[in-house]
Amino acid sequence: MLRGKMGKRDIALIMLGATVAIAGCSKDSAEQERKVREEVAKAVEKAKPEIQQAGRDLKAAAQGAKEGWERGNRKELNLNSASEEDLASLPGIDRREARRIIAARPYREKRDLVSRKILTEPEYERIQDFVRTK
Repeated sequence: MLRGKMGKRDIALIMLGATVAIAGCSKDSAEQERKVREEVAKAVEKAKPEIQQAGRDLKAAAQGAKEGWERGNRKELNLNSASEEDLASLPGIDRREARRIIAARPYREKRDLVSRKILTEPEYERIQDFVRTK
């Protein structure tokens, strides 16, 4: 979200005003054009941090949407029967970790991955929505 004193509407108005001012200038008004350029440059400079933050927020929202979409398409894997290849397809799990998961079977609960020190807490958090034990 945009923060601070300048919002989306303010930025749009500044840009619109600058465009109208530039369009209304004649070839003989070089001084007026210079003033408009300077005012627009200052306005953009002031708005830059907010625009950058909005870009970061938009990127995070897009990533969240992508992850949600992928979660909806992924079938939960059974930790007690999934193949090494299937386990290695989980986020952050490589073939070595997949083999460790298989070697420590059977599991009564998916949380056993952490309690039995097969995965770290952060590794488990990445896959917990994609696995089951029954």
